[in-house]
Amino acid sequence: MKLCVIPARGGSRRIPRKNIRLFNGKPIIVYSIEAAQQSGCFDRIIVSTDDEEIAKVAKQYGAEVPFMRPAELSNDHAATLPVIRQAIEWFQLHEMEPQYVCCLYATAPFIEPKYIQGAFLQLQQTGAEYCFSATSFPFPIQRAIKISKGNRVQMFNPENFNTRSQDLEEAFHDAGQFYWGKRAAFLAEKMIFSDIATPYVLPRYKVQDIDTLEDWHRAEVMYQVLNTKAS
Repeated sequence: MKLCVIPARGGSRRIPRKNIRLFNGKPIIVYSIEAAQQSGCFDRIIVSTDDEEIAKVAKQYGAEVPFMRPAELSNDHAATLPVIRQAIEWFQLHEMEPQYVCCLYATAPFIEPKYIQGAFLQLQQTGAEYCFSATSFPFPIQRAIKISKGNRVQMFNPENFNTRSQDLEEAFHDAGQFYWGKRAAFLAEKMIFSDIATPYVLPRYKVQDIDTLEDWHRAEVMYQVLNTKAS
């Protein structure tokens, strides 16, 4: 069985009710649910939540909520891996044991079914334990600067001051959309960002981290522009 788990707790602080806030006219979690459905990859698509309103929205759009997430995994400090592990263990106890699991974030409106499909194929072909979405930094991280309390500047790596940008190694970061993995890896809570994982690289224009209202408004504009061009 291939299981999709969409974590969506109710207690978002920086953006209240973030997981079901309207994004260009519909609850943002719906984009993830629909992408999972359209990918055709999954036997079950569930939302892991502690919130009745989120559960109602998830069910309305075709996802399952077979259990409510326990309180100890729903606070501000709860990490993602224990949430996925709890979902797997629930299925092991009550239904069918999943072989592959994909954690799909609820605030990933740029996710596309073809990326979910491609990442699953890559996971199988490479023999990795995880495959997750990644994208490149737009600027060489080796030339990054920090600003001191006295409003002065210092390079993190001053030895690279005279190095041309094109001569520096390209760096990548987590795109925050999805994390495919084998059941055993999630159950052991193995570190994703390690040599047991293979990155599925997305174009930068398809990636937007949404942590603040400014991020949210920028993402809505980006989404509108991309979909206007597509149509």
